[in-house]
Amino acid sequence: MTGDVAAYMDGLAAKAREAARAMASASTERKNAALTKAAALVRERAGEILEINAADLSAAKAKGQDAAFIDRMALDSERMESVVKALEDIAALPDPVGKSIAKWSRPNGLEIERVRTPIGVIAVIYESRPNVTVDAAAIAVKAGNAVILRGGSECIKTSKALFDCFHDALGVAGLPEGAAQFVETPDRAAVGALLSGLGGRIDLVIPRGGKSLVARVQEEARVPVLSHLDGVCHVYVDRDADPKKAVEIVVNSKMRRTGVCGAAETLLIDKAVAENIWPKIASALRKKGCELRGDEALRKIDPDVAPASEEDFHTEYLAPILSVAIVDGVVGAIEHIAQYSSSHTESIVTENEETAKRFLNEVDSAIVMHNASTQFADGGEFGLGAEIGIATGRLHARGPAGVEELTTYKNVVRGTGQVRP
Repeated sequence: MTGDVAAYMDGLAAKAREAARAMASASTERKNAALTKAAALVRERAGEILEINAADLSAAKAKGQDAAFIDRMALDSERMESVVKALEDIAALPDPVGKSIAKWSRPNGLEIERVRTPIGVIAVIYESRPNVTVDAAAIAVKAGNAVILRGGSECIKTSKALFDCFHDALGVAGLPEGAAQFVETPDRAAVGALLSGLGGRIDLVIPRGGKSLVARVQEEARVPVLSHLDGVCHVYVDRDADPKKAVEIVVNSKMRRTGVCGAAETLLIDKAVAENIWPKIASALRKKGCELRGDEALRKIDPDVAPASEEDFHTEYLAPILSVAIVDGVVGAIEHIAQYSSSHTESIVTENEETAKRFLNEVDSAIVMHNASTQFADGGEFGLGAEIGIATGRLHARGPAGVEELTTYKNVVRGTGQVRP
């Protein structure tokens, strides 16, 4: 790391640590005021931000970025309004800081309570989604943390324009400016600095981006990481599925937005109904321009489907491509998911409540669904206002990570003079 970058990152971390101490006791009113003002500024500056985004998109296209990457970068009036709504929704959420999680008494009269507290300083490293800038900042600040944001170089100007709205709002609300900071250098050494923990001043790292970014963070981080790798999501169409629901859920899960981590990448169909239901599903997907790749059992039913390789069933396409396999009932679906899933999101389509219950109980992914599109794997859709990421590990948080997931807790013990014998 160059001396200039090291000094720059060290300065950000020092400001963030100082701000985190103040944010831990910041009032709910001030935090909400900052988020509400940020929403107003984003709406006010929307035209300017869209112009900047158009320039970022042109540059990314010139560099040959693929369609999924460009889609994640792109803003329009509708997506800008979604950014505003996310800020307003987060402001409307209950403040988790100070919330009592549990409380109990001991025979000696001690009163013990677990109370939610901020984590401290959070570093968010992300790639092409500029909306992550304000989503992450808002969630972190609402939970009483300080946050350092490092966006991808391809969209750095758009992200900075959105960040400026949030940063200006902090000042208006009387919160420390160090509570949210943006890494303006595109130098990749800045990522390494964040992963090092910057002398113990970073408490948590959250990566949002492609497989290579997340893998690097998980391999190099010297501080805790909240992340997921792939979104290899499955939809299973059971023998007791309603055909109309099945078609609608499969098509929406795959094709609503193919570049999001909650998009379905594999379709599983019960062999008992495959011959009857596949033509309806295939027709709907083909009309949407989806490329289909199937196992041998499916290709016996539909020879026009391209053969699926073993690697296909491990792949997060983030594109209009779907792998399809015929399975032996819900047991076969559960076994397939256990072998190939990335533990992100899985959905069963069935009218049989017992079958659904078994699927929901035995599939060990962060999000399991019944008769719903996998595209609902989203913090906003979960009522969290927005999300800072989807966690697919087993510690601390699973699924959409929102305001509450960016807190920890402390044990508060109240006595009346007790001493331990």
